[in-house]
Amino acid sequence: MTLLRAVWISLGCLTAGAAQALTYPLPPPGSDVVGAVQQIEARESDTLLALGREYGIGYEEMRRANPGVDVWLPGEGTSITIPSRFVLPNAPREGVVINIPEMRLYHYPEPKKNQRPVVETYPISVGRMDWSTPLGVSRITEKTRNPYWFPPDSILEERAAQGRPLPEAVPPGPDNPLGRHKMRLSIPGGAYLIHGTNEPRGIGMRVTHGCIRMFPEDVESLFERLPEGTQVRIVNQPVKAGWLGGNLAIEAHPVLPADAENAYDPLSPPPLEAAVLAIAGVLDRGTGRVDNERLVDVVDQASGMPALVSRDDTRPLALEAMTARSGP
Repeated sequence: MTLLRAVWISLGCLTAGAAQALTYPLPPPGSDVVGAVQQIEARESDTLLALGREYGIGYEEMRRANPGVDVWLPGEGTSITIPSRFVLPNAPREGVVINIPEMRLYHYPEPKKNQRPVVETYPISVGRMDWSTPLGVSRITEKTRNPYWFPPDSILEERAAQGRPLPEAVPPGPDNPLGRHKMRLSIPGGAYLIHGTNEPRGIGMRVTHGCIRMFPEDVESLFERLPEGTQVRIVNQPVKAGWLGGNLAIEAHPVLPADAENAYDPLSPPPLEAAVLAIAGVLDRGTGRVDNERLVDVVDQASGMPALVSRDDTRPLALEAMTARSGP
């Protein structure tokens, strides 16, 4: 491993690898940003998908962080950005928190005695627009190893219409799209799961039928440690705001426009109102001024990487944030 593959850390230790979460010390109250963006040098055999899996980053995250880089053949020596810095979601730091627009899961394990609290984060796939993942608070009600998959009628009908009929039950094995682990959520109205996959290339995309899909090694790690009854909070935060020292950071993610017909329609920047609401949610924990132009630029780019948007003075954030507008 070259020196360029060393982890650049500014906020604690980072653990990465094909079978490990990105794990960070939980920041103290009033601080919301973990991790650090890394720059590595691609090898001849690398793809963005393989590098993403190695570093715990999903497909869309890697693609947005590396515009102009060939997904399948970056080329030996190409500088690759690993977007491994995150603003924590605005939600209680307990159990599991899933942010749908970000396509990322956060786990706050209960610390053992005399152990510093940490946060783990994993890339996920979520539901397509016509099979959206429900929001709200639920719990894990059932855990199954080597599960059978019983496709619901809606999926059976969809696949039949495509000329690719499915059996009513798919046994465990390499053809089972649930992988080797599933955890059922207490969401009414459907069989919503956190599960593995036999197609890890799709992690970090909006491709599921409403379930939360994870890399096989990631879901196995959680499966072994999350007891039944664990709280799972699913949120919709296309823009996250938080504090890094005395500076306000914004992390914006693209969203499907309201008139999109399917998950493969082009994504759009989130509305600026989402940034204003995100900022409003953290105003009680800091002071300063928002740089309006910088805020608009970060939201419009929607790169998924945190950026600082506050000016270095002590005036309240509220007025600047609430009057910011993007474009005509």
